[in-house]
Amino acid sequence: MSEGQARHGAEFLAKAIAAGAGEVPCDLVIKNARVFSVLDGSMLETHIGIVGDRIVGTQGAYEGDREIDAEGRVVVPGFIDTHLHVESSLVTPFEFDRCVLPHGVTTAICDPHEIANVLGTEGIRYFLESSLETVMDLRVNLSSCVPATAFETAGACLEIEDLLPLRDHPKVIGLAEFMNFPGVLARDPKVLAKLEAFQGGHIDGHAPLLGGMALNGYLAAGIRTDHEATTAEEALEKLSKGMTILIREGSVSKDLDALASILQPDVSAFVALCTDDRNPLDIAEEGHLDSMIRRLIAKGIRPLDAYRAASWSAATAFGLKDRGMIAPGWRADLVLLDDFEDCRVGSVVSGGRPVEAGQFDRRKIVAPVGLDSVKATPVTAEAFSVQAKAGEADVIGVVPGRIITEHLKMTLPAADGLAQIDLAQDALKVAVVERHKQTGNIGCGFVSGFGLQEGAIASSVGHDSHNICVVGASEAAMAKAVNRVIELKGGFVVADDEGIKAEMALPLAGLMSLEPFETVKTQLETLRVAAKDLGCVLPEPFLQVAFLPLPVIPHLKITDFGLFDVNAFKLIDRAS
Repeated sequence: MSEGQARHGAEFLAKAIAAGAGEVPCDLVIKNARVFSVLDGSMLETHIGIVGDRIVGTQGAYEGDREIDAEGRVVVPGFIDTHLHVESSLVTPFEFDRCVLPHGVTTAICDPHEIANVLGTEGIRYFLESSLETVMDLRVNLSSCVPATAFETAGACLEIEDLLPLRDHPKVIGLAEFMNFPGVLARDPKVLAKLEAFQGGHIDGHAPLLGGMALNGYLAAGIRTDHEATTAEEALEKLSKGMTILIREGSVSKDLDALASILQPDVSAFVALCTDDRNPLDIAEEGHLDSMIRRLIAKGIRPLDAYRAASWSAATAFGLKDRGMIAPGWRADLVLLDDFEDCRVGSVVSGGRPVEAGQFDRRKIVAPVGLDSVKATPVTAEAFSVQAKAGEADVIGVVPGRIITEHLKMTLPAADGLAQIDLAQDALKVAVVERHKQTGNIGCGFVSGFGLQEGAIASSVGHDSHNICVVGASEAAMAKAVNRVIELKGGFVVADDEGIKAEMALPLAGLMSLEPFETVKTQLETLRVAAKDLGCVLPEPFLQVAFLPLPVIPHLKITDFGLFDVNAFKLIDRAS
């Protein structure tokens, strides 16, 4: 029995039927609304009658215990973010709720993969408990790949035995992004056990650049969605093979421009929207899904297709059969727009409740977890030494706005047998310091694309195992930045050879702040300026750093074990 079925007993249904038939007042009526249909794109002037969390009537005159005059505003279904990691917003689920809901996002489908890699099932249970208290409907897909690979040190390892007790939680949809596509294709027994347990349910995909027969094999496992397509060609092949494509526009991974052209009338029922990783600074400056809708329409996409992708198509893809449309019997998730084509959100109704500031104050806040999860010991500048090798060195090439990296080759200067930083080539040091089990592992290499002329930036957010990742133009500054992250018990740090220039503490599992999202926004602004002062040319340096240790995204990455060739799926320069 679903959460909704358990709540909607005979008494509720009797009142809903009577109110829908106009025999008794509704709980809430939105009057003088222009309802936009994501079925056919029509616009209808009507009242919307609501009982509890359910729409009971449209196309009629209703009276209610509470009434709101829409004053002719267009009303669309609440937006559904189909894939995201709340942790990447850098705030707790409760601050994420308060930050995003006013942008019209009434349902968010999260994968607590980041906190799971740090704390295991304790982290997932924190999200499940929190999801029962948020004003928005926060749904959870159970993290499928913890750790993502065997070539890094994570804080936890989740097998099918760990996931099964959580499968029937009322907020759980299914299995989250199955990023270990090599394990799927190799028929790894542990991978097969997870896939088998969720056959008939939802299994989220994650298959960057996968195509042809290999994609067929991956999809034969029952995987249905993908948010990793970065070109229209890739997306169209996946669509043709039955996948729902989730167009992603996050703080780092920005695929909307490349994929907008696929959102055409014939396929918009099979396209949805997601943010994956988006922080409060970007949300404040640009928006959330409302920003994506606005930009799609500006690119010439029909409003019908943009709003459909943000609501009905998303709900259908993830088996949420009660939402995504404004009609009797559907969940009362509504967005009242001040501007329809520019998607300017005026007010929001979530689960039949108008979203108001006082509503957030009445939530039961779940206590934070993982406040002592950063267990690394302090490092010295010498820890970041890299032995010089004959010939060209392997260098990670950062691509702005992409989590896919290039595998570059550079001839680097050497001194005393050690490879040296070369600012002229923008060849900086990059290192990953293990922080979960005190192994002492430090993987070192070189990266290009940050543009730093001095100093270093370090982060305890390092997808997916979340060890400490640091990039620097100076080994001394790298050590200062890493050691301050350790002192903060997680966080972002900008440092130079003299000391710390900016910082933000992320003590909840080394991933999330305990501060309000407004404070996090301000701290991110300060960090951005500090990084720019060191010469950084990337608009989102910390999120770009966070994806350097992600060994399931092509082409060259780094973990605490060393440099990792994702295409060959092997270490090429193992840490000593």
